[in-house]
Amino acid sequence: MAEAPARGFPAQEFEQRTRRAQDRMADAGIDALLLTTEVELRYFSGYLTQFWQSPTRPWFLVVPASGKPIAVIPTIGAACMGRTWIEDIRTWSSPQPHDEGISLLVETLQEVLGTGGVLGISEGPETHLRMPVSDYRRMMTLLPGIATRDCSAILRDLRMVKSDAEITKIIHICDLVSDVFEDLPNFIHTGMSEIEVFRTFKIKCLEQGVDDVSYLVGGAGQGGYGDIISPPRERRITQGDVLILDTGCLFDGYFCDFDRNYAFGHASDDAKRAYETVYAATEAGFAAAKVGATCADLFHAMQDVMTKAGALGNDVGRLGHGLGMQLTEWPSNTPQDQTVLKPNMVMTLEPGMTFAPGLVMVHEENIVIRDSGPEYLTRRASPTLPIL
Repeated sequence: MAEAPARGFPAQEFEQRTRRAQDRMADAGIDALLLTTEVELRYFSGYLTQFWQSPTRPWFLVVPASGKPIAVIPTIGAACMGRTWIEDIRTWSSPQPHDEGISLLVETLQEVLGTGGVLGISEGPETHLRMPVSDYRRMMTLLPGIATRDCSAILRDLRMVKSDAEITKIIHICDLVSDVFEDLPNFIHTGMSEIEVFRTFKIKCLEQGVDDVSYLVGGAGQGGYGDIISPPRERRITQGDVLILDTGCLFDGYFCDFDRNYAFGHASDDAKRAYETVYAATEAGFAAAKVGATCADLFHAMQDVMTKAGALGNDVGRLGHGLGMQLTEWPSNTPQDQTVLKPNMVMTLEPGMTFAPGLVMVHEENIVIRDSGPEYLTRRASPTLPIL
C-alpha cells in the first residue's frame, strides 16, 4: 500500500488561494465573495466535514478584498472550523428558520462592504446557491446599496489549476484504487450478484485505505452493457457477461474517477474490438492533452478514433472532464468547450461508444497536464479486454 500524503494543507496553501482570488476580484471590480457551497468553503478554508449531507443548515464564507476570509456558520460547526486557518468565525444557533443566519450575514457584509460595493456570487453553470431563495431575497433587501456580480469564472479558473499538494492527494487515491482494480480477478467471479460485486468492491477499496467510496456505478450484461448509472441488481454474473465498474473514491477530500471493464469466460469479437477502440481513443486524447490545446481538441481526437472504427453513436455529450474536490469539475471535453489546457490541470479522458444495438463500451483514465506533456495518474488499463 502506498504511503499516504499528509492530510490537510499548510496555511500557506490557503493564503495563496485567497490572494489569487483577491487579485481576480480586483480585476473584476468585485469587493467581496459570498461562498455557500461545500467545495467553495473547503477550497478557501480547509473545512472538511460530511455534515454537508444535511440540508437543514446553510453555511457562509465571506472573502473580503483583502485579508482572511470570515466564516458565518451554525454553532455546531465552530469547533471543526476552528481547526482550520480561519480566525474570524461568527456563529448562530441553528436550525432557526425565521432567521437562519441572515441577520449575522448581513451584519458581516455591511462591515466588509459598507453601504455600497459589489458582492460576487456564483451564478454560472455547475453552481448552485445552497440557501433558501427566500433568505437570499431577504438578504439583498437588507443590503439595498449592494450590487451583485457573477464570480463563477473566478472560482472556476482558480480551482481548475491544482497545486502540487492537491495533485499528490489525487495521485494517492488513484494508486489505491488502481491496486483494487488490478486485484479484482481474485475476488469477483461468476455466480455473484451485481449487488455482491459492488459491495465487495467497496469493501476492498476501504480496506486498501480510501476514506470513502462516494461513487460506484456500472453494469453487466451478455456481450456488453447498455446502462452504467443505475443501481446494481440481483442479477448474477454469468459466463459471457461484460462488466464495467466506474468509481469515484476519496482521500482527504479529493477524488479519483475511472473505470475498468472485464469479461467472464469469453467475449465476442465485437466487444473486444470496442474495448480496443476506446483504449485507442484514450491514447489519442492523451496525445492531444498538451498545454495550449483545448478541451474541444481532446474531444475530437477521441471521437475521430471511434468514428473511424465504426461507432454507432455517442450520446453521452462529453468525453471526460475536470477532476479534484468534486467527482466532476469544470471543464468538459465537448466539441464546444474552448477551455485552454494549462499545467497542473487534472482531467479525465472518458471515450464511450455504442458498438452494437443497446450495447456501449466506456473507458476512463485520469491525467494531469504538465509543461513536458500529460501524465497518467491512474495505472493504465490492459490494452485488450481482460477475460476472467
